[in-house]
Amino acid sequence: MPATFPPAIFQSFAEKSDPANVAPRLQALRAQMSQAGVDGFLIPRADAHRGESVPPSEARLAYVTGFTGSAGVAVIGPERAALFIDSRYTLQAPAQTDTTLVDVIEIGQGTTLGTEIGNYVPANGVLAYDPWLHTPAEIRELTERLAGRVTLRPVANLVDAIWTDRPAPPNAPITLRSDNLTGKSSAGKLEDLATALQAEGADAVVLNLPESICWLLNIRGSDVPNAPFVLGYATVDKDRNVALYVDGAKLTPERLAAIRPLADLVHPVAEFPAALEALGGAGKRVLVDPATAPEAVAAALKAAGATLVEKRDPVLLPKSRKNEAELAGMREAHKLDGIALAKFLAWFAQSAPTGTLTEIAIVTALEAFRREEPTCLDASFDTISGAGPNGAIVHYRVTEKTNRTLAPGELMLVDSGAQYLSGTTDITRTMACGPATDEQRDRFTRVLKGMIAISMARFPKGTSGAQIDVLARQFLWQAGVTYNHGTGHGVGAALSVHEGPIGISSRYTLPLEPGMVLSNEPGYYKSGEYGIRIENLLAVRDSAVAPGFLEFETLTLVPIDRQLIDETLLLPPERAWLNTYHARVRTEISPHLTGEVRTWLEAATAPLTD
Repeated sequence: MPATFPPAIFQSFAEKSDPANVAPRLQALRAQMSQAGVDGFLIPRADAHRGESVPPSEARLAYVTGFTGSAGVAVIGPERAALFIDSRYTLQAPAQTDTTLVDVIEIGQGTTLGTEIGNYVPANGVLAYDPWLHTPAEIRELTERLAGRVTLRPVANLVDAIWTDRPAPPNAPITLRSDNLTGKSSAGKLEDLATALQAEGADAVVLNLPESICWLLNIRGSDVPNAPFVLGYATVDKDRNVALYVDGAKLTPERLAAIRPLADLVHPVAEFPAALEALGGAGKRVLVDPATAPEAVAAALKAAGATLVEKRDPVLLPKSRKNEAELAGMREAHKLDGIALAKFLAWFAQSAPTGTLTEIAIVTALEAFRREEPTCLDASFDTISGAGPNGAIVHYRVTEKTNRTLAPGELMLVDSGAQYLSGTTDITRTMACGPATDEQRDRFTRVLKGMIAISMARFPKGTSGAQIDVLARQFLWQAGVTYNHGTGHGVGAALSVHEGPIGISSRYTLPLEPGMVLSNEPGYYKSGEYGIRIENLLAVRDSAVAPGFLEFETLTLVPIDRQLIDETLLLPPERAWLNTYHARVRTEISPHLTGEVRTWLEAATAPLTD
């Protein structure tokens, strides 16, 4: 299958953001609010499928405010507006919106949407929202926080009424994923789901998360950037009857013929509301995830007489436990990625000292090396390419306006990933461009020690990511510094690069289980100077030496910059781990390389000597 990468990030929707558009769009939206008889309107970044990436037709927050980050919500009042973001976007959001009209507010440390809305919506006013874009949990929390001050009202989306040039919804073809890649047939997964529904006392479940639907039905698509998703809805009952509701444009006879026998389960998305009414009839018990389902789904089911069973999406946890076929695919994807990254890092080592490399040139080169592999379908997220001080911005995204030339003596942080036919990758490497300072080498080595500590960890079954997070932070803490992001997130198998419900940080309390794949990415960031992050992906497996214990298998096969290591800080087991890791990279990757790249890899993976 040929590579179908999107344009580089600097040519993306983010680059088209223009603060000059904010004023006329706010004016038009307020006219709609007045016509609807409401005093405010909520605009979330999310669509009905809660994806990290949304298609252009769902980018309402960006359309009105100009902000293109992956998380946020705006409150539009009759006179003032606010954009609520998290700490990742404190620099990006003010640069993309009109701050004379929109207050940018960072959520955290007591600041919440509920506590701030009263500053934008008049007392006893009506705050409208699109029930397809908010979850029952969100609406319940806001209703409680705003009780006696503001009334919430569901309405048809007011942004859609002013978005005259709104792009058409995506209608990419649905493809079937073979059982040799999935390791389990869709019929087998549906049988397991039916068993789970019976255990919960539920007659049926409604699914809206694309990763759940794609995994359950063994399908893939390309409706959103960076993830092979099919956007739609699915219903499954305890007798394994399933229906998939997708946009009618996907339902041409040719496309339906290509996905037999799944085609018999496919219905136009326009039929979904009627299906909810039928599903909820006769007092049936229907499982709905209050944290991810649209409020509109819950309301329709209740109106039809259903009893809601509010539980976590029952597909999420089974999906996170990769089977042997999925793990084999992930290993293959990381091997292919290791070949591409070896070519890229060899090119970087030769080109960086010239002082001519820009952040955009680095992104473009990395994408080009990955494109050489025919089974590479897409990037798994927009590449983070931060030179010098830009590397200290944890989720920095380069644009033409911010594009920076890497100067000799600076650090370069590149966080990237790809979607291969076989699996999903995510890797971060920090590289030196010339001699590093003692401080940079100290911080890099402490980050490396934390990454190695997680990689070497052996822990009893029942242990959560929250319990091992400190292993990665301990060496930075000893120096009186830390990092303000999680140490790791779950990763899907040829699905989303960020996959719940597990991870490595204080908020992930579910026990880790064999087959789960996580990132391992401690870091250090000195504002205005440099950033450091080292990231590998790991798979949880049963320990071969300690019954009842788990450990990690490292999937990523890419060298770590030895120039940045202060060897005096490494303990013998850490040195041994790094030498063994580099030997494995050399053994698995070098046979696929030739010439100068192979020579570079041999040197980059040479063992550290005592």
